[in-house]
Amino acid sequence: MEFDLDYLVQQLPALRAGLLLTMQVSAIAILLSVVVGLLGASARVLRLPLLSPLIAAYVEFIRNTPLLVQLFFIFFGLPSFGLTLSLFWSGVLALTLWAGAFQVENVRGGLAAVSPGLGEAARALGLTRWQYLRLVGLPLAVRSGLPAMLNTGVSLVKNSAYVSAIGLQDLAGVAFDRIASDFRAFEMLAVLLVGYLALVLSLSAAVRLLEHRLQAPFRR
Repeated sequence: MEFDLDYLVQQLPALRAGLLLTMQVSAIAILLSVVVGLLGASARVLRLPLLSPLIAAYVEFIRNTPLLVQLFFIFFGLPSFGLTLSLFWSGVLALTLWAGAFQVENVRGGLAAVSPGLGEAARALGLTRWQYLRLVGLPLAVRSGLPAMLNTGVSLVKNSAYVSAIGLQDLAGVAFDRIASDFRAFEMLAVLLVGYLALVLSLSAAVRLLEHRLQAPFRR
């Protein structure tokens, strides 16, 4: 089968809309998963009586079950409990919960890398454990854990293609619909490869820039 450029040009409006939707879902889920990671890691480090075991169980559950099954449960299963979400927010929630579990461990690893002397200095200054985390521990943990957090973000962008399984017309959803209706697999799969590669490379470049800026004050 030859590559049909004219056909691809005709599909550009739909593919562009799908790409924008993929970017929206991924961006929101990445931001929310970082928040989940920061709060979850803080609760585990502080060893809050009820919350810490629940977060540990959540992390283990998410990391040891397939993302696709989690997505199906959120979209098809939650309505049985009276909670119905749109396609968009079902995808965002599934990706957020999945990536959030990994971000909890990424941030917790970053906190473990912070020098214990800083904690002793914080206590000597009269800071509470929460103040230490907010002002000292978490900022340093994010710096040291940024590569792992980037890897999770990259994985989230790639795994966002799963949301097409529930009918969301993201980039993958549009491409798969065209393959099913027009049988132009070569063109659509090529678009998927290039599209996700561009998204991942852009995210990596943005994080490298952020990492450079975070480290800049420490350079002489």
